[in-house]
Amino acid sequence: MTTPFPIYLDCDTGIDDALALAYLLASPFACVKGIGTVSGNVSAAVGARNTLDLLELAGSAHIPVALGAHHPVAGSFGGGAPWVHGENGIGEVALAPAAASLAGESAAEMLVRLARLYRGTLRVVAIGPLTNLAEALRLEPALPSLVDTVTVMGGAALAPGNITPVAEANIHNDPEAAALVLAADWDVTLVPLDVTMASVLEEGHRQALLASSSPVAQVLGEMLGYYFRFYEGIYGRPCSAMHDPLAAALAVGAVTPALAPVVRAAVDTSDGLGRGQTVCDMRGLYAGYPPVKGARCRVVLSLEEDFAPHLVETLLAFFEGAGSTEGTTPALASAGSPA
Repeated sequence: MTTPFPIYLDCDTGIDDALALAYLLASPFACVKGIGTVSGNVSAAVGARNTLDLLELAGSAHIPVALGAHHPVAGSFGGGAPWVHGENGIGEVALAPAAASLAGESAAEMLVRLARLYRGTLRVVAIGPLTNLAEALRLEPALPSLVDTVTVMGGAALAPGNITPVAEANIHNDPEAAALVLAADWDVTLVPLDVTMASVLEEGHRQALLASSSPVAQVLGEMLGYYFRFYEGIYGRPCSAMHDPLAAALAVGAVTPALAPVVRAAVDTSDGLGRGQTVCDMRGLYAGYPPVKGARCRVVLSLEEDFAPHLVETLLAFFEGAGSTEGTTPALASAGSPA
């Protein structure tokens, strides 16, 4: 029997966040205990609504969702990325509104509470800007000693950025928070663009989701249509990177890195061209990345196997199988997705 890890998920629920959430619900290695939202792909409030609606569709409305930070540590929320995720964050797919309400605590408060409740076993999966984690560190300075692992989707070690030439979106949206998280007294697994941009979901995978008997899988396939259109301009074909679901799978140990050196890492919080850059000391490359004293950041650079088949097979096996508690009526209506 597999004993699932208790999970706190911190997200800005856009399309790949929805995939990550569905994956964690489906994985035998994960038991999601709480979800916090933060402004990134969409506002924290829109992300919270998307999360509640997705949980309702998946038959998991019992999982509490807490509203997190709207603005970053410095500055203000920039309005999200509607050209990537749609105005509603989920590819202009309309979901039936959930009956559940938000938890009566902030996302940072939820993280601290769960860390105390599941002391030493809670796995933190952060797939949006790190504002809530930074606030949780302020609320509970001992937080690093309470959690088991921290996995962050963000940054770019050797690859280019996707917001600026050097900065990845989650880190760039709140560099000050990311700097605090990487400087804290815990080990962090960073899942950067180096590996997520090399892990591609193809049109055949999307069609498999659309053809499923599962409402959840169908919804994900619909959302991915919007996402694929954005990434077609990058890859030259309808497909997408798998940023957030890959981080979720790495967090629970379901996939294995081929190369993941442990290095020193920091974030540029200046106002110059490097703002938001995740500065990873990769100078050990030429010696095969020998151990570095004081290094705390494991940077996943490549995988042993293609992730896409595992992602799709996990989703279909669970949501089409006896383990699923999702509803039987698709809560889905296309709402003006662009051609």
